Amino acid sequence: MARPRRRERPRRTTRTPRDSEPPRTTRTPDDTAQHSGTAARPRRTAQPRRRTALRHSLRARLLASSVLVAVCSITATAWLAVQGTSESLSVEQGETLAADTRIHDELVGYAATHAGWQGVDETVRELSEQTGRRIALATENRRLIADSATSGADSEPALPPRASSVVDALAVDVTLVPEGVDRIDPRAVGPFALTEEERAELLARAEEGASCLAELYGLTAEVEVGPSGRPYVTAPDADRFIRADCQVDLLDEPVGSERAALEALAGLAEPCLDPAGVGVEFRMDSAISVPVAVPAGAGTDDAIPEDAGAAPDPTPDPPPDPTAAPPADDARAPAEPDAPSPPQEDPSPEATPSEEPGNGGQSWLPEEEPRQPTAEEEQDLEAERAAEEEALEEERAALEGEPSPSPSSPAPWSAPVSPELDQRSADCVDSARRELLDPHVAPAALLFIDDPAEDPAAGLSLSRDGVLRVSSVVLLVLVLTVVVSVTVSTRLARPVRALTDAVLRMRAGQGAGRVEVRDSGELGQLAAAFNEMSEHLERLEEQRRAMVSDVSHELRTPLSNLRGWLEAAQDGVADLQPERMEMLVGETLLLQTIIDDLQDLALADAGKLRLSPEPVAAGGLVEQVVSSYRLRADEAGLRLATEVEEVVLRADPTRLAQAVGNLVGNALRHTPAPGTVTVRARREGSDAVIEVADTGAGISPEDLPQVFERFWRAEKSRSRQTGGSGLGLAIVRNLAEVHGGTVTAESALGVGSTFTLRLPLSGPARTESPTP
Repeated sequence: MARPRRRERPRRTTRTPRDSEPPRTTRTPDDTAQHSGTAARPRRTAQPRRRTALRHSLRARLLASSVLVAVCSITATAWLAVQGTSESLSVEQGETLAADTRIHDELVGYAATHAGWQGVDETVRELSEQTGRRIALATENRRLIADSATSGADSEPALPPRASSVVDALAVDVTLVPEGVDRIDPRAVGPFALTEEERAELLARAEEGASCLAELYGLTAEVEVGPSGRPYVTAPDADRFIRADCQVDLLDEPVGSERAALEALAGLAEPCLDPAGVGVEFRMDSAISVPVAVPAGAGTDDAIPEDAGAAPDPTPDPPPDPTAAPPADDARAPAEPDAPSPPQEDPSPEATPSEEPGNGGQSWLPEEEPRQPTAEEEQDLEAERAAEEEALEEERAALEGEPSPSPSSPAPWSAPVSPELDQRSADCVDSARRELLDPHVAPAALLFIDDPAEDPAAGLSLSRDGVLRVSSVVLLVLVLTVVVSVTVSTRLARPVRALTDAVLRMRAGQGAGRVEVRDSGELGQLAAAFNEMSEHLERLEEQRRAMVSDVSHELRTPLSNLRGWLEAAQDGVADLQPERMEMLVGETLLLQTIIDDLQDLALADAGKLRLSPEPVAAGGLVEQVVSSYRLRADEAGLRLATEVEEVVLRADPTRLAQAVGNLVGNALRHTPAPGTVTVRARREGSDAVIEVADTGAGISPEDLPQVFERFWRAEKSRSRQTGGSGLGLAIVRNLAEVHGGTVTAESALGVGSTFTLRLPLSGPARTESPTP
């Protein structure tokens, strides 16, 4: 009986002492990750970092936010500086102008009321203390009169180079006194000043006239006093008839001291006016206490104008006023006792005529309070007043073009020089006034106003509006800074927080999820790199689990066979015949092969697979490997052929023979008889190419990318009908990579497969790589 052919035992690999050492190899920093990737695809290399567009970069965003805040701050600061400076200058200029105007006016008033500058030092010192300015007065030849800076000083400081103004009561600077209409200060009254008796007498008349206007006509009347002491009555709603009726116009009559001054003024103006043949009369204006000049014949001899007491001849007389007192030339008898009449015109014997100086007649002045009218008398009086007002309105309409006196100037001649005089006559009158007043006023003097010395200890002074403006701008810049900072930090922190959460989930074992970051800058690149790393770790974890499952399965089968037969032999159930012993030895050798392959892969993954490169003839190495597999091919009914060229490369002969042997053994296992396995070796450029082609069933396109994965088989079951450990092609890939080469696979269903090992002729760049 023929003995059945024994199954070929797995070849025992005889290791040399050098091979027993942990082999090391040269690896790139990314080999560890690459060795665990999909083998059919080209190994991924470290991609260069993409250059981020400037507008999307983190640096540009931070720079833009900082520039925005800086520009806004600078703009706000510049605006504040301009506004503050403009406001300060405006306020300072306004205060300076107001102070200068006040100082000038005070000193002009002093000059108008004093015949010299004696005693002006006190006034200068008070003005300097009130305004904080240095004030100095000097004559026209710059001889010092008074100086506020000399108070308590040992030496007199020099006068400023330029005078601020000229203090002259007879030639006032109208730019410093904008409300003035006359260059002679109205306070310069000189000989026109009234005595105490004259003031008292005129004040009593003014009060009587104001009482008349208030009680008879219900008008608002006030008594005011001019610079010379002459009182006058202001009644805005009183026309010339009412004023004449209450004898208010009599206040414009000059008194004794004024008549002498007017005669002196006329004498001074006469030499200048006579050659021109101009006649001028002078009268007093009680409102401004100055004499006024009108052409001769413009009024009566007593200086009371005709229209002050009655209308001109062409104008019809106004209707009789029952409430008015009878004029001096009125010869009518007193009213009957039973006739309704106002109390003001009670014809009692006490209402006696009185003589007024310069009046030329008598005037009726009430001496006691009138009685109060009855209700019927009041009604009749209202009716009469209404009729009188209607008649007055008609009269005013008839007198078109005749101006009514203004409230502030009750007399029609309010200007010192009448507009009816020509310019030459007006100049003569003005010159005569200055000549008359000159002995009574202080001489002209130069006024010097200088800023005080700067106080270095004085701090910045801001107005309330300035403080509010600065506070508002500071608050606005602060709010803008906070808004920009929060916006930028939120946009930067959101992707960082998402990455942190993903890392924490990964550490907690909740899986490696993707991070969605809509950013094209550095943070977007970081998120993309994290997502790739997460996917890679997930693939590694899946491969690790699959590897553990595959390794446990591959080891379980031979161990189960060994244990079963050994226990059966131990229990006496089965005899260990030579065939069974040979089977058990084969299972043991298979276990050793699997363990050796796993060790090689572990060394390659750890970067400790060491090479010993030397010149190797690729053709001879291929012939040697093919010869070792010749018997196995013959037993399987396969044809094993070689097509080699003379190619010499630097490589580790043991590792290279292992890689070629794994490819040849894989081709023999997957090629049915009578198939052919062809091994070729040739040179292409700077590479040595070794191809192993078979005529097997081929690999489907969807499975081709996985042929180099560990424990992957085209046969999905775990029955190992084709043999092998499932690690051979993975080892070939690692060995090719540590040599600086590549291995690829091409296949077509029903045609066969071709595995190409491409290695550089110069050998690996390094024979040992650092341990990761």
